[in-house]
Amino acid sequence: MNINNHRLKIFTRSFSLQLYTQAKGLFEMMGIPCVRLTDQTADGYFYTMLKDTDCDIAINIDEDCFLVDPQTVLDLVQVVIENDYANAGCPDGGSGCPRGGNPIVTNPFFNVLNLKLIRTKFTFKNQISTFDYKVVLEQMEEKFPKEILKGGYDFARTDYEPYYPFFFWLAYNFKTLYLVGEKHLDGISTILHAPDGRIICMHSWLARFYNVPGFFVKYWQKDAGKQKQRIDSLIDEVYGLRGFQRPHLTRCNHLQFVFDELLRWSIKIPQRIVGWPKKLRKRIKQSISAD
Repeated sequence: MNINNHRLKIFTRSFSLQLYTQAKGLFEMMGIPCVRLTDQTADGYFYTMLKDTDCDIAINIDEDCFLVDPQTVLDLVQVVIENDYANAGCPDGGSGCPRGGNPIVTNPFFNVLNLKLIRTKFTFKNQISTFDYKVVLEQMEEKFPKEILKGGYDFARTDYEPYYPFFFWLAYNFKTLYLVGEKHLDGISTILHAPDGRIICMHSWLARFYNVPGFFVKYWQKDAGKQKQRIDSLIDEVYGLRGFQRPHLTRCNHLQFVFDELLRWSIKIPQRIVGWPKKLRKRIKQSISAD
């Protein structure tokens, strides 16, 4: 699809093929190429998008984020392009997210990223790692549209997620369009709105527990409980709003999902083990700094 001579792609960082299949059913008919990014780190997939020089505008949609209105997304892309925004997304704190993170950062469950514009300043990853948000914290907090904030947030928080440095650098060097979210009636999911109030999508959260029995979920995260029924209800709701029949999953589909999940875990576990020394060094460094 071409909007003002900009090439669009939809990207999804995905672990569960089952969730991805159902989320994709709501956006694949937009006529925009869809890319499933597997085995990517929490911040690495942004650099994967930036390397894709066949794409000017990336629509980043999590596999547990269900698209309510494709036209609203396209209209948002138009707003991003016409107003030279580098990013449009929901603040990670204070805007309908069940989190109290830093609102300068947009949570990557949904973003419109103007890659063409970002590439005018981005050349190497070390630009991100060497950028010191704390030096410009007061300046960035002052220009933030605080009128959209509600609930918990913390402008001083810098270590919540691995992707925080990317969004700090992005917000400092370019304009960000902050979108308003609200809590769904299920008490967890986020309903994301466009600037004109229309609903863009609904994000379920806690997708990592989608196929995990409730007993084990509570072992890892005591207040989470079983998530599959709630997420399935959200999927049904969005398909109903769109007037579509939810995809019928066959036995062959489920076998494919199991195989894909085993493959994903066989890659993820070694990745985590390799990353432990780096995390340990970071914690030691933080501990020394605190002393």
